[in-house]
Amino acid sequence: MSITLQRIYEKSGEEGYRVLVDLVWPRGISKKDANLDEWAKEITPTPSLRKWFNHDPEKFPDFKAAYKEELLHDDEKLKKLAELQALQKDQHLILLYAAKDKEHNHALVLKEVLESKLPE
Repeated sequence: MSITLQRIYEKSGEEGYRVLVDLVWPRGISKKDANLDEWAKEITPTPSLRKWFNHDPEKFPDFKAAYKEELLHDDEKLKKLAELQALQKDQHLILLYAAKDKEHNHALVLKEVLESKLPE
């Protein structure tokens, strides 16, 4: 089907399988209000990569390359990516994130990877 991105702080009427893709729980959101189907911590960027990037738009191209490298060369991450790819064949997948910048965040990279062919 399809994959969409959504800030967890924004309301949406979209129906689908809701996955939080942040390592840290978003401030001010209760578990009830999040209405999650899953919290996929295992596919988030490593803490060192997150800290290095620090939401700096100028670093985004390098962050994107490094994050893709992490995703595609870690067996645990690949397993979770394959599970999410399989899920989105049958239903709409909504990737939820907390970052304010909608154009420079890890969820964008994650969506791109999920929409591509994963290594065997």
